[in-house]
Amino acid sequence: MGDYIDRGPDTRATLDILIERSRRRNTVFLKGNHEAFLVNVFEDPSLFGEWLKVGGAQTLTSYGLAPDLSNVDPASVMQDLIRAMPPQHLEFLDNLRSSFTCGDFFFVHAGVRPGVPLNDQAEQDLLWIREDFLRSNKPFGKYVVHGHTPVRQPELLPNRANIDTGAYATGNLTLMSIQGSRMLAV
Repeated sequence: MGDYIDRGPDTRATLDILIERSRRRNTVFLKGNHEAFLVNVFEDPSLFGEWLKVGGAQTLTSYGLAPDLSNVDPASVMQDLIRAMPPQHLEFLDNLRSSFTCGDFFFVHAGVRPGVPLNDQAEQDLLWIREDFLRSNKPFGKYVVHGHTPVRQPELLPNRANIDTGAYATGNLTLMSIQGSRMLAV
């Protein structure tokens, strides 16, 4: 569901685990706003300070980089990070999907823009939307399973399921099982 990087203590190990799992199992990994933000910082280092505010320092540390953040050249640090990341990590980030459809379910990091067909959704909304999506009680064409907005317990609503229980802060990672017409989120 995305947000594999930043905030947690070991981005590098997390990506290693996901990549290894993808070699042994049929997997689909979705892009979150944190992965998109990192790619944007690679392209535009002027965003470096904003990235640090959302967990970038933890990502740098996990790759063995500990620059003096009070006096740093963002472009240089981002080049150091690209050099420190194994090629398969950069490839993993490049290959993340914005959404995934399976049967009657639409999986996405943040949500969808109400009133816009699922095939016409803007990636910006898929990665960042909150209020317009969360307030909508109308059907979206498929049942939307998402994260991005932490909740105390998984929310299983008539039109969507929010399974983001803020693992980076709480240590609680939610698993959702879908078996036919039955859903269970724990």
